[in-house]
Amino acid sequence: MAEHTVRQLAADEPSAWPDALLQPAAFTATDAWRHLAETTYGFRSYRFETRDHGAVSGLLSLTHIRHPLFGHYLTTAPYGSYGGFAFAGAEPRDSLLERAAELATHLNVDHVNVRFAPDTESASPSGWLSQPIYATYRMDLSPDTDAMLGRFGSDHRNHVRKSLKKGFVVRFGHLDLLDAAYEVLALSMQELGSPFHGKAYLRTLAELFGEGLEFCVVERGDGTVAGAGVLIRHGTVINNLYANILRAHRSDYAGEFLYWKIIERYAGLGCETFDLGRSLAGSGNETFKMKWKPRRVPLAYWYCLRGGRQLPNLNQANPRFATAIRLWKHMPRCVVRPLGPLIIRGIA
Repeated sequence: MAEHTVRQLAADEPSAWPDALLQPAAFTATDAWRHLAETTYGFRSYRFETRDHGAVSGLLSLTHIRHPLFGHYLTTAPYGSYGGFAFAGAEPRDSLLERAAELATHLNVDHVNVRFAPDTESASPSGWLSQPIYATYRMDLSPDTDAMLGRFGSDHRNHVRKSLKKGFVVRFGHLDLLDAAYEVLALSMQELGSPFHGKAYLRTLAELFGEGLEFCVVERGDGTVAGAGVLIRHGTVINNLYANILRAHRSDYAGEFLYWKIIERYAGLGCETFDLGRSLAGSGNETFKMKWKPRRVPLAYWYCLRGGRQLPNLNQANPRFATAIRLWKHMPRCVVRPLGPLIIRGIA
C-alpha cells in the first residue's frame, strides 16, 4: 500500500472521516452542511482526503459558488465561519492545497479560499495568500455557572444580572420555532444592512442537522420577540451560527440575556466549549464577545488567486459596500425578503 495518497470522494459518497480530523474541521465539514449548499442553492461540492499508510490524514471539502455579482470561486465552509479543512501534518496539507489549485484551474474559477482555525499560527504556503482579518471566540463551559460568571469583569457581570431582571424569557426548540426565529433574524440582519437567507434555508438546515440544531427565541413578558439564534452542536462544542438582537432591545441587555441562557443550557447538557462565532478583528462584535472572557482564535483565511486577481473583500467593512448597506437598511420588507437570498447566495 502506498504511504501517501490523495483521493477524491464520489459525489454521493458519505464521508467517513475520523473524529480527530472532523472535530477541528468543524460542523461545516459534515455531509449535512455540504447538502445545505447543494439543496438550497444548487452548488456542487468537491471533497478530497489524504491517506498515510491507509489511515485518513487530511480532509478538504470545497463548494463551487457561482454568482453574477460576486463571481465564481471555491470555498470551504460556505456560509460558515471556518472549517471543511483539516490535516495531520504538512504533507497532507500541501497535497490537499495542490488538489484545490488544480480543481480551480479545471473549473476556471476566480480563486480558492480555505478557512480554518489553526492550532498554532503559521504562514500560508507558497502560492497562497493570507487574509488574517477574522477570529472566532471559544469559551470554556462548566456546570458551575457561578464560577463562570465570576470570570467576567465587574461591569459585564452587572449587565448579565440586570438582563435577568428585565422580564425576558428564552425558548429553545426546533421547527416549532422556525417562523419566529426567521422573522427576528431577517429583520435584525436588515437593521445591520445585510441580506439574509430565506426561511427555506433555515428549514433545510434544521432538517439536515436534526437534534444537533436548536433555534432559540428571546421574548419579553408580553410576548414581544426581542432576539433569536441558531445553535449547532458538534461533539462537545456548541456553535453560535447566528445570535441577533433587535435594536430596540439592545439597551436592556437582551444580548447578554441570550448568551447567558445559551451558556447555562449547554453547560448543563455537558458541552465543554461555546464557540461564539466569527467577528472582524477590531469590530464592535469582537468587543462584545471578548466580554465573555473567551480564547480569541485567529482564523486562517488562505487564498489561491488566479489570473492576477486581488484578494476578495466581501465583508461589511469594505467601503465599496457602504452605500448599499445604508440603502438596504431602509428598503421595504417586500423587497428585502425575496432579494436577500439572491444576493447572499454569492457571499459564501
